[in-house]
Amino acid sequence: MLDRKFVNAKIMDGTGAPWFRGEVAISEGRIVDVGRTVAGEAAETVDLGGRVLAPGFIDVHTHDDLAVLRDPTHAPKLLQGVTSVVLGNCGFGGSPSTPERHEDLVRYVTPVLGPMPSGVWHEFGHYLDTLSTSPSSVNAVSQVAHGAVRIAVMGFENRPATTAEIERMSALVSEAMQAGAIGLSFGLLYAPGCYADRRELVAVASAAARAGGILNCHIRTEGDTLLDSLTEVMDIAEAAGAPLHVSHLKVVGKRNWGTIGRALDLIADRRARGLDVTCDIYTYTAGSSTLLSVLPPWVSAGGSADVMARLADPAARERIRRDMEGNLPGWDNFAGMLGWDRVVISGVESEANRRLEGVNIETIAAERGQQPIDCMLDILLEENARVTMILHQMSEEDVKAVLRADFAMVGSDGIPLETGKVHPRHYGTFPRMLAHYVRKERIMSVEEAVRKMTSVSARRFGLAQRGLIAEGAWADLVVFDAEKIQDIATFEDPRRYPAGLDGIYVNGRLAAQGGTPSAERPGRLIRHRCACCGPQDQLVCN
Repeated sequence: MLDRKFVNAKIMDGTGAPWFRGEVAISEGRIVDVGRTVAGEAAETVDLGGRVLAPGFIDVHTHDDLAVLRDPTHAPKLLQGVTSVVLGNCGFGGSPSTPERHEDLVRYVTPVLGPMPSGVWHEFGHYLDTLSTSPSSVNAVSQVAHGAVRIAVMGFENRPATTAEIERMSALVSEAMQAGAIGLSFGLLYAPGCYADRRELVAVASAAARAGGILNCHIRTEGDTLLDSLTEVMDIAEAAGAPLHVSHLKVVGKRNWGTIGRALDLIADRRARGLDVTCDIYTYTAGSSTLLSVLPPWVSAGGSADVMARLADPAARERIRRDMEGNLPGWDNFAGMLGWDRVVISGVESEANRRLEGVNIETIAAERGQQPIDCMLDILLEENARVTMILHQMSEEDVKAVLRADFAMVGSDGIPLETGKVHPRHYGTFPRMLAHYVRKERIMSVEEAVRKMTSVSARRFGLAQRGLIAEGAWADLVVFDAEKIQDIATFEDPRRYPAGLDGIYVNGRLAAQGGTPSAERPGRLIRHRCACCGPQDQLVCN
């Protein structure tokens, strides 16, 4: 007896091949038969009425590291059709940590990952153990974050690491890989990652590569010097012997729009020369990050008290003003490239400033009778530097160009904050791909879009036997109406779930139906090359 059989389905199998009318049978969490018809009786037969049956979407770029623990339903992703998430991106992660530097880690990750739980995950394996024993609605695989590793060893010190410190960081990366990390992520825009030199970056990337891990990079700059930053990480990956993934590839600033083709050509050239390099992109022209990242990197050095003192110090504020009005080498001056009207406050901690959420810095400054730089610095002071922002920074044509690239896949990069006007990508990235870029803009077929959200992602991030509708694959499946699927979330009202998704199955179990999560928590932690499973990435530890 089969557990479930889907009939009258428009099957898009994740390979990009044309859809076909057929049936799919699942048993014990896996797909056991696919065809025009399948034999055998099932405990439940689901007539899809000609709707699409596709592999569950895989969000390759999330900051859901703590969100899946705070709320295991994980509805913002699940109800998009996401059945697996990749954690530990952009150098942000909740582990490893040390008691003496834990407050530094909390300061670093809270604006992006949300509130940290009590206690300290000293080892990355302890964090994975927590994920393993806390079932979620979605599967998860995690990278170890270079930012967390560097903080554990040397805090926010703005200097090159010593040989001993590099050896300790490399050891922490090796331990994380042994525990089941899929690879290592850099956040070279952010402190402390931006303080690391090539010697350090090659060493820690090599530690991940030796264990079969991927190197995933938020590159140093994405504006005027985008090509230099791309070249930097590709050179590091080559030196380390690591496959490379570039996070949210884009070009920032109106004066740079239209040059994304040069970045794509640079990646294509390295691929032709033998470097295994891919990228992801979200389906919006606005990004989101910490407001602190608008400031020159030196501002974030040292502990929280040091940062707050600089924000309040007249001499430091004058230096910040000079740097932001000038052209500091190797730094993306977002406000200079975009204008303060494109820098929007999206999340604050205090109720007193809640009204600022959704308002741009230029408007707030005018209301306060201040210059925009002073206004921004005062907001950071008022909020203990824990502020998130939305940047309206990219062109639609550039987004389309990256989405079309053979080596590109889709990731939301959503920031899962519990308050504020979060970026709508946390609720709408994957339906928007199908509704806006496929159905409206017609930049590719539905089948190709599904491939970029499923099998391409699974293959890149070691999610073996996922991302396909094929015999033996895990039954992560999504049912949707290709003509009705639609993102509903907006910048003004971002916490809205999409329409047109009818059923979502994770490991063969119903996780959501008709826009409502079920009581099931069928997601699993997937460890990469862990000690208990050996080298078979597809095996699951619980």
